[in-house]
Order: sequence, then structure tokens, then C-alpha cells
Amino acid sequence: MILVVDASVAAMWFLRFRRDEEHAQSALTILAGIDDGRVRMLQPPHFIAEMGAVLACEKPQEALADLADLMAVEFEQAGDPVLYETACTLALRLGHHLFDTLYHAVALHTPGAVLVTADRKYFDKARTVGDIAYLPDLAL
Repeated sequence: MILVVDASVAAMWFLRFRRDEEHAQSALTILAGIDDGRVRMLQPPHFIAEMGAVLACEKPQEALADLADLMAVEFEQAGDPVLYETACTLALRLGHHLFDTLYHAVALHTPGAVLVTADRKYFDKARTVGDIAYLPDLAL
């Protein structure tokens, strides 16, 4: 299974003890699938930078260690320039931030890939565009 895991999901790997992270176990199941080879993770170019920003803001004392842990997770980076055009088109169409639509663009341009998000607002806007799964509904 090929998954594009957006920052709302990946952040749960490190912020799972916050009260609002009710679906953290589902996010951790994805991480376990990546670790054991059942899941191939494909990410947009800004993934590490976005996650670094989240970690620095939310967990400044542990941000560097968490970032090192994140960089140890096996994933491929998509970098085709057409991703930016698709992401910009989606951002305009859906009225949403380009960083979120970049994840979606990667999934749209990768046969068999599914975007996984825990962002209900984005999911509701984008549910009819390609293969997208709301984290609590994903079955591995």
C-alpha cells in the first residue's frame, strides 16, 4: 500500500499525548506499517520542513530529537515540478493552503497512492478528488 501521510497524521507520531489527538493509535499503526514494510510512504518536498516547524513550535525541548527520529522513517520524496501546478490548482479550487494540497497532489500523481489526513476540514472539501482517506476510516 502506498500512502501519502500529511502533517496532521505524522504530527500524531510525536504529539500523541495531547488530548485532541484522539486518533493517534491509527497514526501509529501507519508508522508500524512503514517500519515493517507493509506501507510505502511517499511525501512532498516540504514534508520535513513542515514537520520541523510543527515540532519546534509544539515540543521545543524535544524538537531536534524528534526530527532525527522522523528522518529515520523510511520514505520516498516526490519532486516532479507538475506537483506544484496540481497543488496550486487544488488550493484555488478548494480554498485551502498549498502545503496541504501538495500532499494531495503527490497522491494524485502516484498510481495506487492514497492521501491520509486527520484534517477533517480538508477531507470534507477534498473527499471527491482522487484517493483520500480520513485517518479514523483507514483500514490497513
